[in-house]
Amino acid sequence: MGSFTSAGGRGVTAATVDGATGALTPTGATDVVADPSFLALGPDAAVLYAVSETDEGTVAAFDVTGPAPRLIRAPEPVCGAGPTHLAYTAGHVVAAHYGSGGVSAQPVLPDGAPGPVTGLVRHRGGGPDPDRQAAPHAHQVRPAPDGRWLLTVDLGTDSVRVCALDGATGELTVHGETPLRSGSGPRHLAFHPAGGHVYVLAELAPTLTVCRWDGRTGVLEPVAEVPVRPAGAAGPGYPSGLVVSPDGRFVWAAVRGDDTIAVLQLDESGERPRLVAAVPCGGRWPRDLVADPAGRRLYAANERSGDVTWFDVDPLTGVPSRAGAVAAPAASCVVLA
Repeated sequence: MGSFTSAGGRGVTAATVDGATGALTPTGATDVVADPSFLALGPDAAVLYAVSETDEGTVAAFDVTGPAPRLIRAPEPVCGAGPTHLAYTAGHVVAAHYGSGGVSAQPVLPDGAPGPVTGLVRHRGGGPDPDRQAAPHAHQVRPAPDGRWLLTVDLGTDSVRVCALDGATGELTVHGETPLRSGSGPRHLAFHPAGGHVYVLAELAPTLTVCRWDGRTGVLEPVAEVPVRPAGAAGPGYPSGLVVSPDGRFVWAAVRGDDTIAVLQLDESGERPRLVAAVPCGGRWPRDLVADPAGRRLYAANERSGDVTWFDVDPLTGVPSRAGAVAAPAASCVVLA
């Protein structure tokens, strides 16, 4: 579990998961890295990577084979400010820089830690919201299922870029850019398990955009947009985390402000999601959402109430019901190994 140390978080916390109930029991934590707001596991789940969401912007690697995370070596700069997301792919750690609007690639060294930046893409552009879109704000970088492409979501430019990573040199290049609705502020995306569709969650206009994805050509094509808030929802809502069920039948989205988890049902084509429920997230300001590998449970990191809540998912309707919670001050991310 990641958190904001600047808001009283414990840094990176490890916990065991009860297979029968889904309950989390913390086993150890470390706050040696400031604001480790987003986490990603390496391929063998023995190394955990974390951004340090600070102006300096770094990525750190932790050995997570013991009860408490252990920093492997000093964090490595990402050559950008305010990194908010990262992923492991093709022997590299890639990170999205919200503050400076770019994406970096760093090779993973033999001990599992990231080396110096070898690839850097700086986004250009902006959007109509003067407060949130005066400049690029890369919010997420996500490898395509086959590892051939990287998709980078930029809240500031209302677009998704498709990039290529050279696994030998670590160089990053932009292959194409897909514009989304102006002012929508895309934040995160997720792939359908069949691989032919991508769902993009917008933060500034609380909607989900359905896109067709051609993994052969690296082309993303928007085809539909649906709301993730019920009609008549009061006050502002700011979507954050996004999960597609492993069986491809449901999409779940966390919505801050409403403090809910939206449940969208997918048809067989994957192109017509329908909002069927919005249930309380079990706390306040759900920043991240993750499902277990079977899609039987969801975990929500509730930043402002300082807890991680878990839910049992109804296999027929996809609607989650609260099953428990654990204290996690300034929680920002949950990763399941």
